[in-house]
Amino acid sequence: MAVKSKSHEKLSFDNIEKVIGFLEQDNPITKKEACNILNIRYNTTRLQKILNEHEDTKQFRETRKNQNKGKAASRDEIRSVVQYYLDGENVSSIANSIYRSAAFVKNIVERLGVPQKLADSDYEGMRKSMLPEECVAEEFEYNEKVWYPRKNKFALVKAEITQLYQSQRAGYACYGNITKCINYEDKYGAKCYNVWVLEPCDTSQTLFPWVDGSKTGYHSCALAFELGSLRHLEEYL
Repeated sequence: MAVKSKSHEKLSFDNIEKVIGFLEQDNPITKKEACNILNIRYNTTRLQKILNEHEDTKQFRETRKNQNKGKAASRDEIRSVVQYYLDGENVSSIANSIYRSAAFVKNIVERLGVPQKLADSDYEGMRKSMLPEECVAEEFEYNEKVWYPRKNKFALVKAEITQLYQSQRAGYACYGNITKCINYEDKYGAKCYNVWVLEPCDTSQTLFPWVDGSKTGYHSCALAFELGSLRHLEEYL
């Protein structure tokens, strides 16, 4: 029978692996210390069940990996890799979830040109993030879903910011005078877009429970080379 996990408990695969390593070292930790690391109540019987189940899971994964070795990637596997990677899962974690090697996952990511979602705290990585060649596009269509590396999120293209667009909106300094509006293609060599950055949230407990939480976000502006096309991945998303 599988061990049930509570929300506060730290029973991730990596954390249990860490505990096993500590228990097997020359100067092992106590079982009470192991329970503290896993954030579970001190109970040696339950601790042993957790460790045994973990070992069973590892053996099962290894067996499945051996069975899959040499087999071509299925459509479902490719779809899982693309979606998990865009959700921010690392290569090792994805490999474990589909019973494949890390090299197998990395090959799919590189072959398809999947943009990487970084940790939300990796501000430096976001600033320097480079898009795969397959994601580069000179222009985008209305409501097209794109990847926005600088924000580390998906976004929807809402409008191209042309000189006419600027002159018709009061928020721009050149409102009413098209000759003073910026021509982004002349100035930066690329079109500029108004995008809606998607930042989904649970609205059920807010003052606006009727709002679709999957479409919440905020407006931003980006040049074409700052956005990543996902057209080449549409069949997997």
